Amino acid sequence: MRLIANISMLFTETPVADRVAAAHDAGFDGAEIQFPEPGDIHPLRAAIAATGLPMDLINVPRGVGDEVGMAALPGRQDDFRAAVATCAQNAAALSVQKVNVLSGRPLPGADRAECRRTLIANLRHTADVMADIGVRVMVEPVNPVDVPGFFLTDLQSALDILAEADHPNLFVQFDLYHMAITEPDLCAAIAQAGPRIGHVQFADTKGRNEPGSGDIDFAAAFDALKNTGYDGTVSAEYRPAEDTAAGLGWMADFRKMIA
Repeated sequence: MRLIANISMLFTETPVADRVAAAHDAGFDGAEIQFPEPGDIHPLRAAIAATGLPMDLINVPRGVGDEVGMAALPGRQDDFRAAVATCAQNAAALSVQKVNVLSGRPLPGADRAECRRTLIANLRHTADVMADIGVRVMVEPVNPVDVPGFFLTDLQSALDILAEADHPNLFVQFDLYHMAITEPDLCAAIAQAGPRIGHVQFADTKGRNEPGSGDIDFAAAFDALKNTGYDGTVSAEYRPAEDTAAGLGWMADFRKMIA
């Protein structure tokens, strides 16, 4: 497994493009960024070229205002498809391997069956678009404590939707932090997801801070991932308690765990 940094949450002490070099200098194997702004693309490309640090994943744009995704929002299909087109351009420009889809927060009273149908159709569309440029598509369950009203909140629902979408270019983005909150047994959830896991992120509970600040048994989680055959990237997506660089003491142990 390769250890990468989410530069939307880490190294925020510096401008966005400079975070690529900061991640490189800290010893990460790659980076990801949640929602690159239009003005970030060229500086990020330059930083990637200068450091040789690959950009692994970006998200489909989440919408406007406080929206947290549009994929499960009936009536927003045109907006979502425009966001997918933008994401495909950014993915090609940054040479990413994966993109992540956020289902979003439907309006109160929205018909959940219609939301589910909308999500499945939008995932199929995204998977087709991204397959044409060699990019894999993730869908991420997000815990409802951090994001109240989010549509896709648990692993089984995500797996059921992937089974119904039935597309070879669709996978689960498995965030150990979110899954530790929603699933009774994190290692059992990893085994349950198995080959559907396409990308892994982590932070510790509670507080979503550095590993070692909470309750997650990361050694057991990485052993469970190895047992599924997962050999992809694992991304540090946490809120540093203080300065990012000062809080990287966990990295040496993680290198051993994921080897």
